[in-house]
Amino acid sequence: MSTSDLRVGMIGYAFMGAAHSHAWRNAGHVFDLPLRPRLTVLCGRSPESVRAAADRFGWDSVEIDWRAVVARDDVDLVDICTPGSSHAEIALAALAAGKHVLCEKPLANTVAEARSMVAAARSARTRAMVGFNYRRVPAVTYARDLIAAGRLGTVHQVRAQYLQDWLVDPDHPLEWRLRAEEAGSGALGDIGAHIVDLTQFVTGQRLVGVNALLETFVRSRPLPTGEGRGEVTVDDAALFLGRFDGGAIASYEATRFATGHKNALRIEVNGSAGSLAFDLERLNELEFADLSDPVGFRRVLVTEPDHPYLVGWYPPGHTLGWGDTFVHEVKDLVEAIAAGRQPLPSFEDGLQAQLVLDAVQRSAAENGRWTEVEEV
Repeated sequence: MSTSDLRVGMIGYAFMGAAHSHAWRNAGHVFDLPLRPRLTVLCGRSPESVRAAADRFGWDSVEIDWRAVVARDDVDLVDICTPGSSHAEIALAALAAGKHVLCEKPLANTVAEARSMVAAARSARTRAMVGFNYRRVPAVTYARDLIAAGRLGTVHQVRAQYLQDWLVDPDHPLEWRLRAEEAGSGALGDIGAHIVDLTQFVTGQRLVGVNALLETFVRSRPLPTGEGRGEVTVDDAALFLGRFDGGAIASYEATRFATGHKNALRIEVNGSAGSLAFDLERLNELEFADLSDPVGFRRVLVTEPDHPYLVGWYPPGHTLGWGDTFVHEVKDLVEAIAAGRQPLPSFEDGLQAQLVLDAVQRSAAENGRWTEVEEV
């Protein structure tokens, strides 16, 4: 191996596989990386489909068994873009084989699986990171920096929403995201995990208790084969309140039944000296208000070279897109591996989010009883 190469084996090639391929292919063109990502092998169960994806995305070779990827001597890092039911098994095998690991969120389907992954990562000689890509939106990282610098004063309240509508049609097929044995949970884990991690990231505080409601609106859906219907075993919508260890309170909503909303993520943080808000549909902007300005919120365009991640991109005012968050994710991971330090978010961060999801599910199962979040 050339000392400048980081040879990547990616497992999964659909939605997340396309986003991750874009990132691995382009990160070195945007940023001056200490290691050069090489798209070595792409893995999927269908030989024809994975070959077509490899040709489209620019991967050198293919495998149809993830174990073959883990065993290959020409793979340094395993990127896991599969359903949550396989995250733990693949990550544990990859770490045991001496590979670095990037694992999509949520980290696992259960707390027990996530804890086993954390233990393996702690004892490994390699590095492991969970893929919460919204941390890599420049405006979000800038919001975190403003809060850390005290611009909002004491944080009092947080509100977060993630709204989609792709399941409104009751005849949408019963795909893997609608089955608990594959996905772990529904809107809660699929998109709720993002706003749980995001609010903890920007505030620097940890959720310690929740009060929750989960609802499934369509209880059965057509089977993918077209023959009959099957039971939906996950939530369609999740609503919960939260309390942070720093004293702030929060409200959360994650739903795939918000008709008219395609991918609407919004967070707002209110403090004693100011407030800020981020809307994914205006990805390059941050809304900011403080006590010195009686007008209220003002728009901050986060495209300056001294804003997070912008140094490698375009002149000020030239905006970025959703897929570029994964480019930033690869940048941070590659730099951490080269420096021999732990990349963030770590598997511990993934476990923290998993513990919140678990507390939400336990609270909802007990009619909204206030439920403490377990310690990492």
